[in-house]
Amino acid sequence: MTEVAPATRTVAGVELPRAGTWNVDPGHAEVGFVGRHFMLTKVRGRFTGVNGTVVIAEDPRQSSVTVEIDMNTVSSGDETRDNHLRSADFFDVENNPGAGFRSTGVDWDGGTSGSMTGDLTIKGVTRPVTLDIDYLGSVVDPWDNQRAVFSASGKVNREDWGLTWNMPIARGGLLVSKEIELVLEVELVLQG
Repeated sequence: MTEVAPATRTVAGVELPRAGTWNVDPGHAEVGFVGRHFMLTKVRGRFTGVNGTVVIAEDPRQSSVTVEIDMNTVSSGDETRDNHLRSADFFDVENNPGAGFRSTGVDWDGGTSGSMTGDLTIKGVTRPVTLDIDYLGSVVDPWDNQRAVFSASGKVNREDWGLTWNMPIARGGLLVSKEIELVLEVELVLQG
């Protein structure tokens, strides 16, 4: 059995993932969203087609993320709703099959949390977003792959990306909330 280098390092007294290029493991990546239906009920969805690369720099503030999302893979637990989300009313996947995120900056708190700003592109529209990020830990899996696990979250106004379809409800309010919560859980695998 060969000895595998540790998946972590210590920076300013804090255990963090080893510097290097890490790939998003699509089978262990959850890129999700939460909206409100009738302004009350939480409706959750996710994209299963996610690929990306994270470059963790020696200085964590210099790290970067690039992610591509297959919008056809949206899944909310209801086929009729999923087809509506794929339609021109929302993601218009026929003309815009992919979405993407590219980081523009990292604010590290000196511990295992921080925030990342970046450009989110949906339907050909690019807008800045900020995500709160937590590093959850690293492991070497049974096949000697080094893995790092992160979660991230943030809120956006879907109308900023032209996702404006809605219906008013009888006593005021809208059928679908404008504010959407983004929720991400990802495992990264260290390259080579």
